[in-house]
Amino acid sequence: MTIIYPEYTGLYINLTNRCPCACTFCIRQKAAGAEFENVDTLWLEREPTAQEVINAIKEESKQERFKNYKEFVFCGYGEPTEALDVLLEVADFLKANFSLPVRINTNGLADLINKKSVAPLLAGKIDALSISLNSSNPEIYEKTVRPVFKEKAFPAMLAFAQDAKKYVSKVILTTVATTITKEDEEECARICERLGVTYRIRRFVAVN
Repeated sequence: MTIIYPEYTGLYINLTNRCPCACTFCIRQKAAGAEFENVDTLWLEREPTAQEVINAIKEESKQERFKNYKEFVFCGYGEPTEALDVLLEVADFLKANFSLPVRINTNGLADLINKKSVAPLLAGKIDALSISLNSSNPEIYEKTVRPVFKEKAFPAMLAFAQDAKKYVSKVILTTVATTITKEDEEECARICERLGVTYRIRRFVAVN
């Protein structure tokens, strides 16, 4: 069971398969993905406990390659905030034992998932959030992301991003290259400017 794995310059932490979305471009659909090239290895047999994650990180920290990591990233096939309690406990461990920044890659629906305001819980634990914006248009967003929360999802995601600015030093909203029009990307950039957050276009990775 792959709990942690190297990706780009980070050590990625895989907490759950659960996700309230079924994005049309997602690698979970077995057709195309926006983040990973290893389509089969990250499905979890079960969700790891916080202690199992911590133990895996401790073991990895003994490896020579550990010194090359630039950040810790909560990210896998599922939405990390679906396993919020485990995430927060592991983040506390990371902050207490290492100096690397900690990031969450998220769909931004943590408040709806957990039925409470999550951003304040991230203070002092999380340094960066990468939130999937996916479109500036709520209708296109819903068709692309296919969230179980339907029309509630888009405004909740934007509200979470705005709230998170108070507690997390770096908040980034992202779209995936080639999945929306240039005009939509330009409007996404304007939304991010209004919110006071960073906009980034992620690369698209086709999965054979």
